[in-house]
Parts: sequence; C-alpha cells; structure tokens
Amino acid sequence: MLIFLASKSTQLEPHPEKRGNMPIETQILTLENPVFQLYLLAASIMLLKLMLQPWMTVQRMLKVDAGYRSPEDVKKSPINPEPREGQLDINEYVDRSRRMNLNDLESIPGFLFAGLLFVLVGPPLLLAQILIWTYVAARAAHFVAYATAQLHDVRAFCWTFSSLAVIGMAGYVLLQVV
Repeated sequence: MLIFLASKSTQLEPHPEKRGNMPIETQILTLENPVFQLYLLAASIMLLKLMLQPWMTVQRMLKVDAGYRSPEDVKKSPINPEPREGQLDINEYVDRSRRMNLNDLESIPGFLFAGLLFVLVGPPLLLAQILIWTYVAARAAHFVAYATAQLHDVRAFCWTFSSLAVIGMAGYVLLQVV
C-alpha cells in the first residue's frame, strides 16, 4: 500500500523535517504511528458500538413482541407468528434503544472523520490520547446514562464532553492548515 504524507504545501511526498521525536518521513497511516494506532483502536470500538446498537433494538423488540415500525412488520411470519393489535405502537423500552442508535448516528461519523483528519496532521501523542479517549469514555458514559434512563442533564453532560473532544480535534486540524 502506498501512503503519502501531507505537508503544509500542496505536495504529497515525504518531508525530511522532524516533528517532535517522530520523523516526518515515518508514514502517518501505518501501525508504526502510535497516534494512528490509537485512532484505529478507538474508531473500531465506536464502529462496533454503532453496529451493535441496532441489534440491541431488535433484541428488545423481540423480547417484548412490540415496538415494530412498519406495517409489514406485523404480518404473520416466522419471526412474528402471532401478529396482534398494538405491535406498531411506540414501546418505550424499544424506542429508547432506537433513540440511542440515532444519537450514535449523529455523533460517531463526525468523530471518525475528525479523528482521521486529526491523525493526518500529526498531533502530539498526549493530545491525541486525551481527545480520543475523552470521546470514547464520554460516549460510553452517554450509553450507560441513556440505557438506564438517567436525567437529560446527565446525558447532556456526557454528550458535551464527547462533542468538545471532536471540536478540539477539528480545531487542531484547522490551526495546522491555516
């Protein structure tokens, strides 16, 4: 795989200067780069969260035999052998999981994109660790708060930290390219 480094100029080629202890010629998108390793780990965790949340919704829907969304969901089938009135009604237990998934869809893609841009500009490892793990920890706390029906203020507190981490990454990228 051919990987290029982006410098502040428009050329995409290795640059001989050094940034901190890591030579610029070290390829950015390799496992030799600890910031990229960190991003890959966090991005994988968040992608698993994003993809497993709908399974939680399905599990809840099957458990309570309610909370279906579409008219075809309440037709007789192997999964729904005994359709009944009310299966299309909103079920808070199921709907809470759906709202958690929607929240993930609003938040995680921004982290993935901002995080990759952040890696590309070569931030200090400590800054990357602080911002990336703040995001992951805040999203984990947000999940627990939402799943256990905590006050909106608790969820908002968790969301704020995750949002500030992404804003921090995007702001750092802007400062590096301007």
